[in-house]
Amino acid sequence: MVAITDMTSPYNGAAAALASANTIVIKIGSSLLVDESTGTVNADRLAGIASDIAMLRDKGQNVVVVSSGAIALGSRALGLTGGVADRRLALEEKQAAAATGQVVLAHAWREALARHDIGAAQILLSPEDTETRRRHLNARATMTTLIERGAVPVVNENDTVATAEIRFGDNDRLAARVAAMISADMLVLLSDVDGLYTGNPRKEGDATHLGEVTKLTDDIMRMAGPANAAYASGGMVTKLEAARIAMDAGCGMIICDGRHDRPVKSLLTGGQNTLFRAEHSPLTARKRWIAGALTPKGSLRVDVGAAIALRQGRSLLPAGAVSGSGNFDRGDLIAVEDANGHVIGHGLSAYSQADTLIIIGHKSGEIEGLLGYRGRAELIHADDLVIREHDATTKS
Repeated sequence: MVAITDMTSPYNGAAAALASANTIVIKIGSSLLVDESTGTVNADRLAGIASDIAMLRDKGQNVVVVSSGAIALGSRALGLTGGVADRRLALEEKQAAAATGQVVLAHAWREALARHDIGAAQILLSPEDTETRRRHLNARATMTTLIERGAVPVVNENDTVATAEIRFGDNDRLAARVAAMISADMLVLLSDVDGLYTGNPRKEGDATHLGEVTKLTDDIMRMAGPANAAYASGGMVTKLEAARIAMDAGCGMIICDGRHDRPVKSLLTGGQNTLFRAEHSPLTARKRWIAGALTPKGSLRVDVGAAIALRQGRSLLPAGAVSGSGNFDRGDLIAVEDANGHVIGHGLSAYSQADTLIIIGHKSGEIEGLLGYRGRAELIHADDLVIREHDATTKS
């Protein structure tokens, strides 16, 4: 059974979802940003997207960009264009092209956003930055700080150091990982197609456009096809894989035509698209991941008052903890035990075990004096904590 809505309905579901989003990740592919005939940045298209970003920010929405194009731009500069088009570049040639093209790409984004008095910051990520919890937290904190300071993070895969075996492989999935990392509400994939069809619309005249997808069934996944553009590494297959990552994290996703002068504005005014609607909020999905996806590396025992506060949705403060065990670092998953040693929840520690043992039992205002630096006020923040509905009867 294909989980879709009535295809005759207007495409206002995506517009409403996008308009209500607090944090938006926009992914732009190489085929949109790079003029294939010249191997240079398509300045007009970049200017239109920058205007869309300024429009969203004027509405009070946060924006993060995931931008492809570095390899395509660098390959032309190094005389490797034919190899990129034919996908016959050796790994070291791709890395050299990426290193060259990143300079051009970052400068282009900086100039385009500067016309709207918006600062840009380049962030290069490798897979380990999203899969290793501590690096994940560091990358998340960096992007959050940039957003708070008014800059737009422009993210790309760190192709200069990634190997063929461990790289993301395309920026659709990277964009979904970034959206999950920062608890974004919506991921927008600007593409050379206006959404998902039941077949390849370029080859199948009876292919039907899907306006909304609520579940990635086997039928939906079979509708995907290969990449079309020479410079692009992603096709509909990778876009659906990105949708799975985003939806699991509680983030909606939209595929729309990025070839419009103002693609996001076109989307908001009813342009055709496909909306992948998430069932859970980002925070709910994050807590579900904490509750079931990791193995605790240690534990903290809390007093009766702290246990009551945690069940009321509060954070765990140092003053409420009485002891700790295990071998954990900042960002690691740890179990929370009540005064009797029963596991009542799981959370992500804001401190290493060594620092935790120093500040246990003290007030948050004493942390800087005890550790020599100003850390977080909580041992485990409420956003990083999942308390069970019923206490466990055994210790972890």
